[in-house]
Amino acid sequence: MIWERPEPTERRRLSPLSRERIVRAAIDLADVDGLDAVSLRKVAGALDAGPMRLYRYVDTKDELLELMVDTVYGEIPAPTGSTWGDVLRSIATGIREVALRHEWFADLMGGRPRFGPATLAHTEASLTALRATGLDLDQMSGALDALSVYLVGAVRKEVTERRAERGSGLDKHQWQHATAPYIKRMFASGNYPALEEWVHDAPHRTAAEIFDLGLSYLIDGIQKQS
Repeated sequence: MIWERPEPTERRRLSPLSRERIVRAAIDLADVDGLDAVSLRKVAGALDAGPMRLYRYVDTKDELLELMVDTVYGEIPAPTGSTWGDVLRSIATGIREVALRHEWFADLMGGRPRFGPATLAHTEASLTALRATGLDLDQMSGALDALSVYLVGAVRKEVTERRAERGSGLDKHQWQHATAPYIKRMFASGNYPALEEWVHDAPHRTAAEIFDLGLSYLIDGIQKQS
């Protein structure tokens, strides 16, 4: 495992390397241009180093992504709260905030468990905080599984919408204005009365409000099952 391999001793060079420098350069590239911008060759170029030197520190791109994810987990504050609902909300808020700072992180959420030291520390802190509120192991497992499913969907949806806005060059209001003539023609057909009512009369919440509302529904649902 990458976490257990010692770093090589770096000889004196004009561009000294370390795993920390390599990972930070990769994160900087991904923050600007997404995961497609991350390769060992491109990271080496950002560090003014030959690509082969990086292979002394990281064997594959998958290992580099593992290191990047773990570094970002290190930015998430330890969960806090006096009730298990507060703890779940703290976990969710911390992960959402870090995903909005590093949008590529959303693309790597879910999948197999990750075992980097910062990720393990965050998981340990989450379990400890939940256990302190009185939940047993079965309740903790169910609550965290439900939260994970919600987070993957909610965070990815929000990040996808942010990317779409940047890609189109139109903010939300500009996009609505551009599509309004077509939508009005569709509503005038009389075929979409429920959709028309929803568009005109339903609350139009911000992304943060939608996230908080969905999280409240989730926590309330877990409470009713407990």
